[in-house]
Amino acid sequence: MKKLHITLLLIGLSMVGLAQVNTNAIGLRLGGNGDVNGAEISYQMGLSSQNRIELDLGFGTGNGHNRMYLAGIYHWDWNITDALNWYVGPGASVGFYQYDNSADGINVGVGGQIGIEYDFTDNGAPILLSLDGRPMWDLLGDKSGLGWGAALGVRYIWGGKK
Repeated sequence: MKKLHITLLLIGLSMVGLAQVNTNAIGLRLGGNGDVNGAEISYQMGLSSQNRIELDLGFGTGNGHNRMYLAGIYHWDWNITDALNWYVGPGASVGFYQYDNSADGINVGVGGQIGIEYDFTDNGAPILLSLDGRPMWDLLGDKSGLGWGAALGVRYIWGGKK
């Protein structure tokens, strides 16, 4: 039965076309996980027609503390329809936190990201809109263990497709 599920999954993935990744996109990623909410300045750089790197500089607050962090994610992109894509990939983050101006420290985490995006370029607007989830396992810091954050991304696209 397990082999059947794997075979069906591979057939399904082969039917989904590969996306054409944008050369560059910059914007905001807004969201949180209930404990830390904030915004990220987000940059995506296309590496090939189906792969890219996303770098996010984030700022967040919650429960008497402030955070600043940098996350890097490697994406594989697949096309669902003409302008609708989904993506998934591994990543890591490093950040700094401060509690009520007294205790501070460093967070280090590993995890990934999975999401869906719509590219408005074909409609005459160089905008990429995304919705994603980012599970991260904090290895070091005040929030050890698995954390999950969801976000809405709005990015400006330039440089065409890879």
